Amino acid sequence: MSYLLLHSSTDGQTKKIILKMAEQLRSLGRECDIRDLNTEQSFNLAAYDKVLVGASIRYGHFNKKLQRFVVSHQSQLNSMKSAFFAVNLTARKEGKNTVETNAYTRKFLEACPWKPILKSVFAGALFYPRYKWFDRVMIRLIMKMTDGPTDPNTEIEYTNWENVSQFAAEFDNL
Repeated sequence: MSYLLLHSSTDGQTKKIILKMAEQLRSLGRECDIRDLNTEQSFNLAAYDKVLVGASIRYGHFNKKLQRFVVSHQSQLNSMKSAFFAVNLTARKEGKNTVETNAYTRKFLEACPWKPILKSVFAGALFYPRYKWFDRVMIRLIMKMTDGPTDPNTEIEYTNWENVSQFAAEFDNL
């Protein structure tokens, strides 16, 4: 089995999640080709048995390259086994951590021409010291409004790795 694992990551957590899934899938003997949607434009989906796409949300939006990929490959994606997961800090909160309850993910999927078979949302990570000044200020403001941590030295990984592993297994079983 050959899988294409695509990621659109802003600060690296989505890529870290994809790499963890690839490690798990490879341990089962699956071939995993990992590509970055932010830097690559050309994909031959016909060369793969399944496609998995993971994308982060920043300031309420996915990277525009994700939308372009989905639109240009919608026919192929809808005719094969495919899965999608979103990564955002909103998902750190109970009640905002499912496809149905995470507003950004739900809106994207409702408007999306691609209908992935399997979908999920994972909480990302908060690494204030790694952000550029503007992002640090904006994310602290958002965290203040949503009762999150605002200490500029905060580094928290909210990702539930057990859920990531379960999702990878479900993807493998499609």
